[in-house]
Amino acid sequence: MDIDARGPRFGAAVTTVVLAVVLVTGSVWLLAWQTLAFALGAAGGVSRSPYGWLFRRAVRPRIGPPTDFEAPEPPRFAQAVGLVFAGLALVGYTLGPDWLGLAATGAALAAAFLNAVFGYCLGCEMYLLVRRVAVRAG
Repeated sequence: MDIDARGPRFGAAVTTVVLAVVLVTGSVWLLAWQTLAFALGAAGGVSRSPYGWLFRRAVRPRIGPPTDFEAPEPPRFAQAVGLVFAGLALVGYTLGPDWLGLAATGAALAAAFLNAVFGYCLGCEMYLLVRRVAVRAG
């Protein structure tokens, strides 16, 4: 079943803000929250993430029914990619080196920003590329 395309973009906007605050403050707790949000989105799909829940409950009723839909698999894969980067960032911030935390947070922030502002999902594009390569190899 396809999902409302505005949901993942809303989640990317919230993620952008959260990760920007992490970079400014160095808050490991906020980064841990974002890592959990990515984990829930990767495990259950973006509609099961905290930001997907917030979108369904608070945003979608105010902006009306969806007109654009997308397959759930690419955004779910993107959440898994975000989880990897957030996990690396947590390691960097807690165990070191600090540059790893900063770089991984910055990379995740850049990807979230591209999705939130321009609707370009790097993780989704990676998913499509992996699928194409798998079809050719298989």
